[in-house]
Amino acid sequence: MNWSVRPESFATPEATRLRRAYYAEVASRYWHRPATEAETDAGLADDPPDGLVPPTGEFVVGRYGGEAAACGGLRLLAREFEGPADLPTTGLLTAELTRVYVTPAARGTGGGGALLAALEAAARRLGARRIVLDTRLDLVEARGLYGKHGYGEIPAYGEPGPYSEIWYGKQLTD
Repeated sequence: MNWSVRPESFATPEATRLRRAYYAEVASRYWHRPATEAETDAGLADDPPDGLVPPTGEFVVGRYGGEAAACGGLRLLAREFEGPADLPTTGLLTAELTRVYVTPAARGTGGGGALLAALEAAARRLGARRIVLDTRLDLVEARGLYGKHGYGEIPAYGEPGPYSEIWYGKQLTD
């Protein structure tokens, strides 16, 4: 089976189902117990698209064998990003990855890499030359995915908090 990843509205039924699964999983891991439906609903209610549409970003859904099994978004950052010396900042636009998720049943099939490739291509189309993201230490699959695809640890570009414990960045090439 093959992956296809395409832009899709943040609010389609399949995108909403995937975002719901994402929130249920990350909340369950954070609280060390299954998230309730009400908690997942609250997470979705507090989950606006935040510019995840052109020209400020994009949201994509990945399909594996025709079934929606992954999603992710990116948004252009409005503020200047100060990064380490190996991630130049002068005159470069930065995009931020968010809500990257592959269903457990589809993990290990290349979906994460397909999502990142599509989101990186979208970032380039929008004019970004680097991508950054934050995540939590307990999301080991995500951290492994980013490392495998050339993302390295960078200094925090936002406020540390319970959902932002480690930051990654990658310089995009043409």
